Amino acid sequence: MTLAPIDRPAWLPASAWPWPTTGLMVGPDRVAITDIGQGHTLLFVHVGTWSFVWRDVLAHLHTRFRCVAIDPVGSGLSDRIDRRPTLDQAAATITSVIDALDLRDVTLVAHDLGGPAAFAAASRRPDRIASLAAVNCFAWRPTGVLFRGMLSVMGSAPARESDALLAWLPAMTSTRLGVGRHWKRTDRKIFRAGLDTSARRAWHAYFRDARRAEDLYREIHTGLTGPLAGKPLLSVFGEHNDPLGFQPQWKALFPDARQLKVLSGNHFPMCDDPQFVGSALGALTAA
Repeated sequence: MTLAPIDRPAWLPASAWPWPTTGLMVGPDRVAITDIGQGHTLLFVHVGTWSFVWRDVLAHLHTRFRCVAIDPVGSGLSDRIDRRPTLDQAAATITSVIDALDLRDVTLVAHDLGGPAAFAAASRRPDRIASLAAVNCFAWRPTGVLFRGMLSVMGSAPARESDALLAWLPAMTSTRLGVGRHWKRTDRKIFRAGLDTSARRAWHAYFRDARRAEDLYREIHTGLTGPLAGKPLLSVFGEHNDPLGFQPQWKALFPDARQLKVLSGNHFPMCDDPQFVGSALGALTAA
């Protein structure tokens, strides 16, 4: 596997994203990777949106650590695809990045749908993982009417195609209640530019798959209760955004987990208070 520079698109100025991005061919698809800094490694995973959600945390950490962020296939600077992506494919991509960059002693940081994909990859390479960070995410089979119903609605054809036409999900996500709490209007526009029509369809495909990825959840369970069970885990959630009770479920899986809440935080705690979250991730990585 070889890495090659990715040309910076006109909509992504260096003032907003000051780091170079390279592409790694994983099968037929080019996956965008931002690899900056030196020292112990943090690997940042989000599935659905793209690496711009980590920008302010990366700015806080890259002077002390090596920070690697991945754009999932279908969004950001990664290749667009015609097929519907799955969380298993995202996990395979993360695993390929770990192998290609020979990442070791990794602090794996996941958010939202990045949770199942990242923790599946960790289950496949437990010897490369030093610690785990669950940032408002899950990594188990969805249960309950509310959880499964939400995934069903978000993964449905009406939601997918209406979003492809109207871009309502990136618009909602980029508000002050989402990623845009501390962003300028230009930053919000950049975030949405990485989620074009094809990327929005891919996002909803990941929601759809999250409801039915039974084999993946079994693999994750084996990893979390087996070789990953003794790893340090940090969970970080927004104060106002854990309606499904994910924090207690993480504590049940990892009794020694450190659990934090971002005051007045919502679904993107790393954007609500990047310095607080970055400091917590730094402490986890340096421990």
